[in-house]
Amino acid sequence: MNRKLTALLLGIALIPAIASAQFRKYSNEFLNIGAGARGLAMGSAQVASVEDGTAGYWNPAGLAGVKDNPSVSLMHAQYFAGIGSYQFASLAVPIQDNKRTLGISMLRFAVDDIPNTLFLVKPDGSIDYGSLTSFSSADYALLLSFAQTISETEDDYMRFGVNAKIIRRVVGKFANAWGFGIDAGFQMKRGNWRLGAVAKDITTTFNAWSFSFTDREKEVLYLTNNEIPVKSSELTAPRLVIGGGYDFQISEKFNLLAEANLNMTFDGKRNTVLSSSAVSVDPSVGLEASISDLFYVRGGVTNFQKALSDGDTLNQKKVWIYQPSLGAGVKLGNVMLDYSYSNLANQNNPLYSHVFSLRVNLSKKQD
Repeated sequence: MNRKLTALLLGIALIPAIASAQFRKYSNEFLNIGAGARGLAMGSAQVASVEDGTAGYWNPAGLAGVKDNPSVSLMHAQYFAGIGSYQFASLAVPIQDNKRTLGISMLRFAVDDIPNTLFLVKPDGSIDYGSLTSFSSADYALLLSFAQTISETEDDYMRFGVNAKIIRRVVGKFANAWGFGIDAGFQMKRGNWRLGAVAKDITTTFNAWSFSFTDREKEVLYLTNNEIPVKSSELTAPRLVIGGGYDFQISEKFNLLAEANLNMTFDGKRNTVLSSSAVSVDPSVGLEASISDLFYVRGGVTNFQKALSDGDTLNQKKVWIYQPSLGAGVKLGNVMLDYSYSNLANQNNPLYSHVFSLRVNLSKKQD
């Protein structure tokens, strides 16, 4: 690896920040990965049914489903053969006789130990391995959530919730950004039917970037034809996710939950099922079978796109591809352990990741 390659990698990491303030299609994309193995196994179809600690991510209204005791959720995943790591943690605390819930969630997605070889090759062409260092490109998010139950009976409820999110993005010592945004969500249940909606980045999320390069680093970037960025900002356009679900009560001990979501973006055409300059729509579908409310089996499909058929380079024929996932879960008292086997690419180009998550309901001390 030489200076040009490192400069190129650094340039790619800084792409979102180089332009002046504008809407960007894939700004803060790490916030669209998901949270919790249950949601990932169900193809990210969660907006109507989520009601645990991960709801701060999927739909803050779902946090009102956390009852009686505080709940802690943890997740860890490795992506791209361990190149990228993703962590999620949340705490949900019910208050005021289970009518309201406060939540805090933290996310981190990072590529660590990126080699910095900007100064590996000396001006005379010799190699100086002692100059090798490394840096990380890391994205962080802190979600502060509030949810409230509007009305509730044995089989029905209405809930709403909001998130205030703080974003921190760091590319080594070269660049960093702060961002702020707001989400709002709604859930309702009528008999076996569920409905949910969440508006993300409703005020647009604003990231302000700043940069720090030494004179030597600027010289290498200039000599390798890379743009040297200055202070800039980017805006994340609002998106809307709506979904519906239905509980099929097969028997006293066996239940099947089906949910479908529509993920709508408003930042121009995307490679989705419905694509236009005004709105693009990407559907997600998920199923969850539960046995005695102790064992769970899940599956889902999301990320539908058109792509060239494998091996068809002559006719340029495009076919629909999608991203499948499977998973399972087991409930042991106050502990829930979930697993997801998710495809990060599509059904024709498998790039799978194993995801585990843990949920613990913290019992209150008895008097």
